[in-house]
Amino acid sequence: MSLFTPGRRWQPAYFPFKREPFGRRLLAGIERVVKGPLFGCRMCGNCVLQETAFICPMECPKGARNGPCGGSTEEQCYVDPTRPCIWYKIYERSFKMGREEKLLEVLPPLDWDEVGTETWGDIWRQTRKVGLGKVARGLATRDPVQRTETWESVFRPVRQPDWWQGDAKYHPPAYEEPASELERRLRAGEFVVTAEVAPPMSAATGLLTRNIDLVKPYVAAINFTDCPSATPRMSSLACSVMAMQQGAEPVLQIAARDITRVGLQAHVIGAAALGVRNILCLSGDSARMGPPPLARSDVIDIDSIQMLWILRRMRDEGHYLDGRKLKKPPMYFLGAAASPFASRPEFQALREEKKINAGAQFFQTNLVYDPDGLEIWLNELAKRNILDKVYILVGVTPLKSLRMARYMHEHVPGVRIPDAIMKRMEAAGDGAGEEGVLIALELMEAIKKLEGVNGFHIMAVGWEKIVPRLVTEAGLTAPAKLETPAIATPPSAQPALAMH
Repeated sequence: MSLFTPGRRWQPAYFPFKREPFGRRLLAGIERVVKGPLFGCRMCGNCVLQETAFICPMECPKGARNGPCGGSTEEQCYVDPTRPCIWYKIYERSFKMGREEKLLEVLPPLDWDEVGTETWGDIWRQTRKVGLGKVARGLATRDPVQRTETWESVFRPVRQPDWWQGDAKYHPPAYEEPASELERRLRAGEFVVTAEVAPPMSAATGLLTRNIDLVKPYVAAINFTDCPSATPRMSSLACSVMAMQQGAEPVLQIAARDITRVGLQAHVIGAAALGVRNILCLSGDSARMGPPPLARSDVIDIDSIQMLWILRRMRDEGHYLDGRKLKKPPMYFLGAAASPFASRPEFQALREEKKINAGAQFFQTNLVYDPDGLEIWLNELAKRNILDKVYILVGVTPLKSLRMARYMHEHVPGVRIPDAIMKRMEAAGDGAGEEGVLIALELMEAIKKLEGVNGFHIMAVGWEKIVPRLVTEAGLTAPAKLETPAIATPPSAQPALAMH
């Protein structure tokens, strides 16, 4: 199998921000010339080629280092349709080589003090540390276990620095009592419903508060999106606080696109102090999907899996990424997005397992219009023995029009609408909105019978008034009203909200 990259560089290779000794500069130059043409290497300073089937993940326009985004397809990268999805190619080659389990290891974000520098020297220094003779004997042995252990003794410390220590294991939450009302209901075996309320595009809050009041009697929690389609709106945190003031439980969404590792940790500490107990970690839509002028889209500081890893360790191990201890760790219920139709089901199942291992306790899926396809994805999760480790809330959106259906099918990454539904919407004519509601109810009826589904996540896309009808006509019991004390001003002076 050729080791040449199946894509092309998204950007030129990095150069270091500091002046390196001549020997390191020379070695970095040689490494750049060799690995660039072969693997599309960008000299990230933390080479993971052996874990990614010898295809450099830094070719991903989003800079994702732990797997594909929800827009992954076999055909193309949704950010740049002229090139393939590099993570799809990594998964495809890994499965062919029988190395797919290596993709489960949670890889660290870049250390920008090392970016642009060589990695070969790091491997040589680690080999000397282990012992040249020991490494030579270990690699020459016929015992595959010993060979693997020897290999890992050299390469693991290079790709997994002490401040990260990522692995491929499942880490159950280290607390016993539910962190939120949403978690309590899911633990109790309730079939729950969550819904999205769109944050306003200005400082006006009248419509937001009315929509919260409209939706809250019918759902267990309300999501507030974090600048979807890379378009500025009121922050998810501000909307979450307003929801709590109105007696509703929020789900805070955080998009990796707009946040750094420092900002993430500060953000969740503040959210926890305000009483936010549900957090959904997302990659976020590419800046390419947003309005002009185009924001920088070549590098993100952390991806969604790294977000989960950082937040889980803050909560369960009580320390920041830099190792500082947290006197009072934050408490929250961690979620992530799942995309059953983004690519091949076995690829997505592996991706979902990695999120669960990193810390995801619940999934809210992308929009589902094909129950049979969803069942295939659920079966792949079952094969990986992870259905009992996560709660799955299936994404539902009622179609308002044929135009909306076509747009979502053709332009929204990870969403596929079957021809039969398209034909029904077309035949409905002026009654397409009502037909879309009926289709949503039929889908909900079929989906709630599937093993492994724990609820629905209704994304009304500005049509919040339809949520009560969907919940009622689908025969889903509305949860009891959550009594949440209002937050006084200033919020920082108040203790965290009590959990029920």
